[in-house]
Amino acid sequence: MSESVMSGVQGMSVAAAFAGMRSVAPTLFRAGCPDCRGRFELAASALRLAIGGSSRTTFYSFTCPECGSAVRKPAGERVVELLTGGGVRTLRLHTP
Repeated sequence: MSESVMSGVQGMSVAAAFAGMRSVAPTLFRAGCPDCRGRFELAASALRLAIGGSSRTTFYSFTCPECGSAVRKPAGERVVELLTGGGVRTLRLHTP
């Protein structure tokens, strides 16, 4: 960086550097429970994604907030893309 740019950066306060930035709303995912038929929104932290070697071993899971059931649903390519892009923790399953 040039000296004039560096002196401008050094004189800038943190508040000025981040002025105008907005907070980012957390991503919410719509989900449904096959047991109680409840429909709700879940934060990325409430979901887990497991990516296996085939479509049969790739799924996402969560605990139903209404009835407490453990729910596991298949995840195709588009669902995997949306969940990973939304910050859902991912586990890659390895086959021997």
